[in-house]
Amino acid sequence: METQKWIDKGWEVIVDLGPKVLAAIAIWLIGGIIVKYLLKGINKAMDKKGLEIGLKKFLSNLIGWGLKIVLILVILGTVGIETTSFAAVLAAGGLAVGLALQGSLSNFAGGILIMILKPFKIGDFIDAQGQSGTVKEIDIFNTKLLTTNNQEVIMPNGALSNGNIVNYSTESTRRVNLTFGVGYDSDIKKTKEVILGVINSHPAILKDPAPAVNVSELADSSINFFTRAWVNQADYWDVHFYLIERTKEAFDEAGIDIPYPHQVEIHKEG
Repeated sequence: METQKWIDKGWEVIVDLGPKVLAAIAIWLIGGIIVKYLLKGINKAMDKKGLEIGLKKFLSNLIGWGLKIVLILVILGTVGIETTSFAAVLAAGGLAVGLALQGSLSNFAGGILIMILKPFKIGDFIDAQGQSGTVKEIDIFNTKLLTTNNQEVIMPNGALSNGNIVNYSTESTRRVNLTFGVGYDSDIKKTKEVILGVINSHPAILKDPAPAVNVSELADSSINFFTRAWVNQADYWDVHFYLIERTKEAFDEAGIDIPYPHQVEIHKEG
């Protein structure tokens, strides 16, 4: 009799839970297929938007886990398990993790903003957070720069996205700005002709916009000439150093003096 009682109860449980379990299995299989096709469509949409690979993978994984959690909650509700407390536990856990990783979340949010807004891309030469260099890698939490002396700088995306960024690679051309100081005995017209002659001697300097040389300041010990010349991005540093070196040589050839500090010693005899 006791055995029959347990068998009857077992059948009751099977009859009661059987349809729910079958429904849960069906929801899991069908839901899995739906999630798969949803992720496929989302990935195609992100490809069309041209999102960075790192951001695309992260968002795809995040959305995938979110959809799976929703699917699990639906299955638990179908079986008859109360999901309200389960959702509350997830929310509390998410809050605790968020507070513990506040700095990392700031960098994460900054990384997403950088990848979506694209103030710079890999290969750009930028100036940010007191560092200058070529963007080597953009991750979710940080960005890596390669400086001109071949040093790697790792910058947190939180500070990077909230600070000023100068991107020198956005435009195809760039202006070389230099200031040359000459002595007050020098002829202004002749000095301008010498500097313009140096500028025109370099084939990489663009004719349009035209280069310019103007007196910018009458300083304490020099007349300062502000020099501007436009070049393509790739030619910037070559032209920059060429103008400095060749202008000094041209000044020497023309007899134009560049003022520098002099020390005078006066010896007074007894």
